[in-house]
Amino acid sequence: MQTQTAAANGTQAAPPTWAGEMRFVARQPIMNLHGHVHGYELLFRSAPEADANPGADMATRTMLDNAVMFGLESLTNGLPAFVNCSAEALTEDLVLVLAPQMTVLSVPASLEVTSRLLECCHKLKSRGFRFALEDFSWKADLRPLAELADYIRLNFKQFGAAERHYLGSRDPATLSMVAKRVETQEDYQNAREDGFTLFQGSYFIHPILLKKRKVPANRLLHFEIVRLLHHDPIDVPQVSRLVLRDASLTYRLLRLVNSPIYAIQQEVRSIESAIIALGEDTLRRIVSLAVLSELNGQEPPEILHMALLRARFCELAAGFCKLDPAEQYLLGMLSLVPAMLRMPMEELTPSLPLRAEICEALQGTMNPERCLLDWVESHERGDWELCDLIALSSGLKLEQLMRCYAESVVWAGAALRSAA
Repeated sequence: MQTQTAAANGTQAAPPTWAGEMRFVARQPIMNLHGHVHGYELLFRSAPEADANPGADMATRTMLDNAVMFGLESLTNGLPAFVNCSAEALTEDLVLVLAPQMTVLSVPASLEVTSRLLECCHKLKSRGFRFALEDFSWKADLRPLAELADYIRLNFKQFGAAERHYLGSRDPATLSMVAKRVETQEDYQNAREDGFTLFQGSYFIHPILLKKRKVPANRLLHFEIVRLLHHDPIDVPQVSRLVLRDASLTYRLLRLVNSPIYAIQQEVRSIESAIIALGEDTLRRIVSLAVLSELNGQEPPEILHMALLRARFCELAAGFCKLDPAEQYLLGMLSLVPAMLRMPMEELTPSLPLRAEICEALQGTMNPERCLLDWVESHERGDWELCDLIALSSGLKLEQLMRCYAESVVWAGAALRSAA
């Protein structure tokens, strides 16, 4: 009942209170050929002062500690979690704290392939763990470890003749090739031609943009609805009229309102009834989600997921730097609209009914309004040094930011499921 009430109020139950010092965890999606997320690589980091090369064993212990505290399922929405392992984690059974059915153990190709390591990997495989051979570069002594692998992961630009020859001999039904550092659409096409079927990088939020194109009229309508939603109080009749002008948006909104996550007892059949049933705060969230889902159209769902996470994070952290939460929610939400509409941000911002400073922040201007968006974008890349710099220059505490991020992961996952 507590979960249903939280959902009905447009919030999610807070993540557990983690003992000890808050740590960083970043997620990087691994996408398939259809633009859907296959799994997430989890990047962990301990306190900034511990980053002075603590050693592989300490790094692995930190990773395992974080994985247990955060919970793999909440971090990956139930999809496979790729976690980097040291030899110690494998040979000393440290990874047994992880759920085999959800975990892919990433083993560096640089490890010495000893009989002890192979024996332990076979044992872990029999328990249900899958393996990825990380930063693969073909050497004959890697063959026993490569034969165990379910995934081969490498920088696709370093995919040479030796790697091509070996991987060409493997059954593609038992081995998936993951191309790392796929940052552009050209990279993606080249990796596909090389036979990769899974891709990791920011290519999917950098589609080929269609320049000198007018914003479609229905998108202008969506932007106006979002603007009206963040007036206080909401002009209910005007929002209702605008929503009703878009049949697809009306259908999506009513489907969301009637989804189990909002736990409304009676079926809601009109926009007016939705407003009465939900209240203004929850209405803002649901209509914003419906609008964002419409904007994303046929683009990869992970773009919508990232936009929701950014929006919620910026909203939650706004109070720590004296920014307006509603405005920060919009900033995070709209930061990925260029990827959704395939239009450059500079061609979109004139159509956005936002303050000049927010439009400038969306275009990349380093102003105070952009600090939280900068932080979460750096965090997505696992760029801890830049995260620290942004936090320091903005007077923000890393523990507070990480708590906001952790809650945003949970919230965005639940919101995306309700929109499915």
